[in-house]
Amino acid sequence: MKSNYQDFFKPFITSRRLQTLVGLLVCGTVTVLAQNTAGDYSAGTTALSTVTEEIAKYVPYVVKLCYAIAGIVAVVGAISVYIKMNNEEQDVKKSIMMIVGACIFLVAAAQALPLFFGVTS
Repeated sequence: MKSNYQDFFKPFITSRRLQTLVGLLVCGTVTVLAQNTAGDYSAGTTALSTVTEEIAKYVPYVVKLCYAIAGIVAVVGAISVYIKMNNEEQDVKKSIMMIVGACIFLVAAAQALPLFFGVTS
C-alpha cells in the first residue's frame, strides 16, 4: 500500500530538471567544502617559483640551440636548393621560401623565448 508522500514526490523524482538541479547543488556544496578545507597554498607557490627559476636557467641554452638548428637548416637547405637547381626541378622557389621561412621562425623564436620567460641577458 502506497502512502501519500510517495505519490506527492513521484513527479519531482522523475523530473530531469530537478535531478540536474540536485546534482549541481551537491557538486557545488562539495566544491565549497573542499575549498574551505584546502588551507595553505604556500607549498604550491614555493614549488612554482622554484620551477620558474629552474626553467630560467635553461633559456640561454635553448636560445643557442635554436640558433644552431637554424644554421643546420640553412646549410642543408642550401645544399638541397643547389641540387634542385642543377637538376632543373620546377619547385626551386618553393623550397627556397620554405627554408628561409624555417630559418626566420627559428631566429624569431630564439629572440622571443627569453622575453616569454622574463629572462634578461
